[in-house]
Amino acid sequence: MRENPLVLHVLGARPNFVKAAPVVRALGELGIRQAIVHTGQHYDALMSDVFFADLGLPEPVANLAVGSGTHARQTAALLTGLEDVVTEQRPDLVVVYGDVNSTLAAILVCAKLHVPTAHVEAGLRSFDREMPEEVNRVVTDALADILLVTSPDGLSHLAAEGVAAGKVHLVGNPMIDSLFAALPKLDPAPPRERLGLPQRYAVATLHRPANVDDPGSARELVDGVLAVAEQVPVVVPLHPRGRTRLAEAGLVTGGNLKIVDPLGYVEFLSLVRGAALVVTDSGGVQEETTMLGVPCLTVRPNTERPITVTHGTNRLVTPQSLPAEASKALADGAAIPAGELPPLWDGKAGPRIARVIEAWLRADNLSPASQGVPPRTS
Repeated sequence: MRENPLVLHVLGARPNFVKAAPVVRALGELGIRQAIVHTGQHYDALMSDVFFADLGLPEPVANLAVGSGTHARQTAALLTGLEDVVTEQRPDLVVVYGDVNSTLAAILVCAKLHVPTAHVEAGLRSFDREMPEEVNRVVTDALADILLVTSPDGLSHLAAEGVAAGKVHLVGNPMIDSLFAALPKLDPAPPRERLGLPQRYAVATLHRPANVDDPGSARELVDGVLAVAEQVPVVVPLHPRGRTRLAEAGLVTGGNLKIVDPLGYVEFLSLVRGAALVVTDSGGVQEETTMLGVPCLTVRPNTERPITVTHGTNRLVTPQSLPAEASKALADGAAIPAGELPPLWDGKAGPRIARVIEAWLRADNLSPASQGVPPRTS
């Protein structure tokens, strides 16, 4: 192992920060040198800066501030910015998280520069190539050197794609580590009172391109949410992505519907913890509601996290079926009996990941680029 090797974490969006925090903490406890790059894919302070504070993440060595844009434009800006950072920092290993464009860009840059990579949350599949995130997942797993899997189904997916078993490690879900750590601070009363919500309320998070980019799809989704609001007050911390389109479709504050700015990690999960129901199209929220035992309706035709359906509180719905499914969920509840959380959702995924990375570094799996050898160019 090179003396004092460097692990570089590439983070770009809310779920990345939540997954990285336990890994950064555990690697720090092992004395491994680390740095963070914030790509600025989530550029709103309420969706990025506050997460660094809530999760105890160190200041990044660079913030690329790429902002929003089409997939091509955003990914192009990420490729250029990350190439400069990786070349300057000369990391021994780059760790990427999840399935956002920052993850895809980082894995491509490192493959070209011959810098080894680890992918946290490898192996998840929706089998829907119309989802940009699915393309990101498949490409990232094809190029990563270490594949860190959060649920058992990921093992079979990677095996079917021909990934060498020696690269794959079932480690559990670091997002759940962050949630375990935050539990003592998750009090629904302060955000509920601040937002003027009654004791019984629902939370909705909506941002997926398939739901919000097309005016017709956005209208159907908004109609479903408005019908839910006839049954229970609904608060919507609205992601900047799609805000204008959803507002045009009628998702505006009024009656039982309250639209608010994005919330910090602790405040958002406090609100979710006290909710009677969550409506979402987010991947991470499916996991967080499973852990918290809150009924969750995911407005998508598929999920890359089927374990939240088989072991959790999650159900897949359409915009048209949403009102009836909400009525049923509000009547039934969705508490998970003790001991029935998915495998390795035990709050110890971060240390498992850190041990895999430490062992890999000690095995001297270092890149030419990290040792000062210029990468090949074509």
